[in-house]
Amino acid sequence: MTTLVVCALLAVLMPYFAKIPVAVAMAKLGRYDNKHPRSQQAKLTGFGARALAAHQNCFESLAVFAVAIAVVLETNSVNAVTETLAVTHIVSRTLYCIFYWLNLDIIRSLVWFIGLGTAIAMIVMSI
Repeated sequence: MTTLVVCALLAVLMPYFAKIPVAVAMAKLGRYDNKHPRSQQAKLTGFGARALAAHQNCFESLAVFAVAIAVVLETNSVNAVTETLAVTHIVSRTLYCIFYWLNLDIIRSLVWFIGLGTAIAMIVMSI
């Protein structure tokens, strides 16, 4: 169960780590506008816009992964397979951000599907 809890913690922290490149890109627009960060983010292009999209997608993914973790824990389906799926999810989501930042769209989409597939597989394994 420790593996699942660590993966859950990493998934919760991931959007905040993914915000770092966004903040750097925002600062390059003159300075980080903490009074109106959303309107400044809307002005990002290129790397900054991709970093913002990766950051936002981390929050979107968190909801799906949280449900998968909750189902596995509630149904007492913690085993080597569900733990491996959880680790694979975290790795794929990390790669997703990296590939988004590097503008590698096809491979980014592939690891997105892997991440989604791992969460779905965790739920299916709990049936």
